[in-house]
Amino acid sequence: MSIGQRIKVSRSALGLSLRDLSARIGNRVTAQAISKYERGEAMPGSGVLIALAGALGVPVDYLVSDSDIRLEAVDFRRKRLTSRREEARVEASVLHLLERYLAVEEILGLPTVAWDRPRDAPWPVLNDFGEAEQAALGLRIHWGLGLDPIANLVDLLEDHGIKVLALNLANIDGLTARVRCQDRNIASVVVVNDKDWGERQRFTLAHELGHMVLNVAREIDEEKAAHRFAGAFLMPAETLRAEIGVRRQSISLGELFELKRIFGVSAPALVYRCKELGILSAPVVRRMFEEFTRRGWRKPPYKEPGAMPPEKPRRFERLCFRALSEGAVSEAKAAELLGSSVRELNQLMDEPPDSESVPTAN
Repeated sequence: MSIGQRIKVSRSALGLSLRDLSARIGNRVTAQAISKYERGEAMPGSGVLIALAGALGVPVDYLVSDSDIRLEAVDFRRKRLTSRREEARVEASVLHLLERYLAVEEILGLPTVAWDRPRDAPWPVLNDFGEAEQAALGLRIHWGLGLDPIANLVDLLEDHGIKVLALNLANIDGLTARVRCQDRNIASVVVVNDKDWGERQRFTLAHELGHMVLNVAREIDEEKAAHRFAGAFLMPAETLRAEIGVRRQSISLGELFELKRIFGVSAPALVYRCKELGILSAPVVRRMFEEFTRRGWRKPPYKEPGAMPPEKPRRFERLCFRALSEGAVSEAKAAELLGSSVRELNQLMDEPPDSESVPTAN
């Protein structure tokens, strides 16, 4: 990316307008001048460049870097109507973090490898959602998971070459994208909302994984196919039936929340999965969802009893610690990569983490 493109990406990541950025640098240059920088029609002088970097919260080295990564095939999972400006902010935030992620891999001499994609993927979904169910089983087989519940989905994806990022996404639940550099794909990334509860994040991750491995026919609802994949991947039919039975006339909340603990999903996701498999009838499912609504579990912040803390992506942070410990980077560089101060970095390095924090209602 050029200097102008990096200014625009950094501005978009902060949700700033051209006038906002001009004001942040004390109106040293006008909004029109910044627009010319971004379009490559003019170049900022050194003083203005330093001011812009400070206002954007990035090092000057970032703005003048010759790294050329970009996102392709970006696929958003939206909660509500999302503006293009919000999407641009999210894409810019993802690019910012990915550049640091790829930088520390390069510093450590680690190859950025393609994710562990099955040879048969993407699996076609041509006739019904049962084909998405079979795709979930196929991926489990390829990754050697058997039919056991997945203890930590973030770790699983990162172990299989998918970069997982947690960011403040506002009206977006998650997204997938390919990372491209110098005309070659170098990584796949899944992003989740860091304000969501763990069970919602897990379902979003599995849903986005579905988008990566399914080839859905135009006449079939792709979102529903990805939902079916996510349910089957997190709650394999055989395992769920072994826990709950083949046919049930009712289910207590107590039993439901024990199952939630086992599978790491929300109560509504469990009940809906039971409906898909014919374990619970439509009238029972309807009554359960009415009860969930009455208790407020189906609206923000979606907090249920036993709400799970997020499964935080740790690989990038771990690589930064490794680079510092091995003397590959200075404390200042490690702090820059992590987006923290040197003091905060030392606390992270020297002290055990507190108990997992949980999201707060927006």
